Amino acid sequence: MATGVNAVLGVDVGTSSTKGVLVALDGTILRSAVREHSVQRPAPGHVEMDPRVWWSEFVGIAEELTAPGDLEVTAVGVSGMGPCVVLADEHGQPVRPAILYGVDTRAEQEIAHLTNVLGREEIIAHCGAGLTSQAAGPKIAWVAKNEPEVYARARRVFMPSSYLAFQLTGEYVLDHISASQTNPMYSLRTQDWHPQWAERVAPGLELPALRWAGEAAGTLSPEVTRRVPGLKAGIPVITGTIDAWAEAVSAGTTAPGEMMLMYGTTTFLVAGIAEPMASRTLWPTSGARDGVFTLSGGMAASGAVTGWLRDLTGEKDFTNLVAEAAESEPGANGLVMLPYFSGERSPIADPSARGVIAGLTLSHTRGDLYRAALEAAAYGVRHHLETLEEAGLPVTRVVAVGGGAQSDLWPQIVSDVTGLVQEIPSSTVGASYGGARLAAELAHGTDTSGWNPSDHECRPDPSRRERYDQLYRLYRELYPATRDIAHALTRLQRG
Repeated sequence: MATGVNAVLGVDVGTSSTKGVLVALDGTILRSAVREHSVQRPAPGHVEMDPRVWWSEFVGIAEELTAPGDLEVTAVGVSGMGPCVVLADEHGQPVRPAILYGVDTRAEQEIAHLTNVLGREEIIAHCGAGLTSQAAGPKIAWVAKNEPEVYARARRVFMPSSYLAFQLTGEYVLDHISASQTNPMYSLRTQDWHPQWAERVAPGLELPALRWAGEAAGTLSPEVTRRVPGLKAGIPVITGTIDAWAEAVSAGTTAPGEMMLMYGTTTFLVAGIAEPMASRTLWPTSGARDGVFTLSGGMAASGAVTGWLRDLTGEKDFTNLVAEAAESEPGANGLVMLPYFSGERSPIADPSARGVIAGLTLSHTRGDLYRAALEAAAYGVRHHLETLEEAGLPVTRVVAVGGGAQSDLWPQIVSDVTGLVQEIPSSTVGASYGGARLAAELAHGTDTSGWNPSDHECRPDPSRRERYDQLYRLYRELYPATRDIAHALTRLQRG
C-alpha cells in the first residue's frame, strides 16, 4: 500500500443504500462507492433490516475504495440512519433484525404506557420532548413485551453507526446525539443516561459509554485489516452519529440559526440552537460536539414517495420523471398531496396518518403526480419552518444536501414554497462526507471549514409565491379534513 497521499474514509448506512467516500485532507472527494439495499416490512407499521448487511456493505465498499493501493487511509468515519434499535448479545451479535427510526410505528401501546407511567410533562422536562414513534426507548420495550425469548438473549443496544464502530474497534460506545433519541432513557438536561428510566425501559441491558460524534470510538482492529488489506490496524475510528447530523457536519451548519435541509428517502432538517430546549412537536437533541445542541424534525416519507411513483409507473430512471415534473406547472395542475405514506413524524406525530392525493382528474399525468410529491415535501418543510418560528428560532442560513439536491428542481420548489434562499454545496454526498470530515479533524487536527463551499444558490421566484401560498393553505386544511377517514383505513390495514 502506497503511503504518499493521505485520505480519510467515510461510510454512511442509509435507508436505501450504504455510501462510502475517500476524501483527501483538503476536502476533495477522491472516490466513492454505493451499495443499494432495501428494508423489510414484515407487518403493517413494522420496518426492519438485518444489521449484518451493513457490515457486509462496509467491507465491500472499503475494499473497493482502497483496492488500488495508492492511498493511505488514516482514519475512518461512520454514520447511519436512526434512531434505530439493534439488540445484540454480549458479543455484539444481533438477536433480531434492527427496528428502524420513526417510520416504524409498532410501539404505540408502549409509548402510551410509558407516557402514562412516567408522566408526559416529566418526560418533556428530562428529555426535551414527549415520546413518539421517533423515540427508540419504546421500541426496546416493545421487544421485551412481545418477544421475551429474543429479549432474554439481548445484552447490548446499538444503532447503525455504533454497530459499525463496534465491528471496527470492538468498543461499545454511542454518541450523545443518538443517545438523546433513546427517550426516555437519556436526559437532555444532564446529557447523560437516566439510569432509573433506562432500567425500566430496557431491563438488563448494558448501556454503552457516551462519546461525542467526532471523538474516537477506538482504533481499527487487526481482524478488520485481514478482511480489508487497504486499511491499517491502529488508525482511529470516530464514534459517529445519525446520518442527518453527519449531513449537518458535511454542510457546515452547526451554529445557532443555521439549518441543514436533507433531501433523501425522508426529508429531514437539523437547526443549530444555543442551548437545550423543550418542544412538543420537534426533537431537541445534543449536538455533534460538547456545548452544541440542535432542534430537528423529519418527515416519514418524501423521497420514498417519488420512489414509489417510479416503481408504480415502471420507470427505471428518475431523470425522466424529473423532466416531466419540470414540465408540469407550479401546483401540479391543481393537485395537492399529503405525503404521509408511512404515517408522519414531525410536526404532527401521527403514525396513523396516510397519504392523500386530492384533485385528481383523468387529464393528470405522471409528471403532475411526481411534481405533486415534490411539492408535498416542500409544504412539509414550510410547516416545520413555521413551527421553528413559533418556538422563537428564526433560520438565518440553509444548506441543502442529499440525493434530491443533485438536481435543482426539488430545492427550487422548496424555495418557491417557503421563501428560503438555499445554498447548494459543491458536494451533496452528505453523511458519509460528514463522517470523513470528523475523521480528518480527529486524526490530523485538520481545519475543515473550507471543505465544502457553496456551489450556487436556489432563490425563490416571487411570481410563484401567491399560487403556492394558496396551495399551502389547502395542504394544511387537507390533513384535519381527512384525518378520521385515514385513521379508520389504518385500522383496516392493520386488521
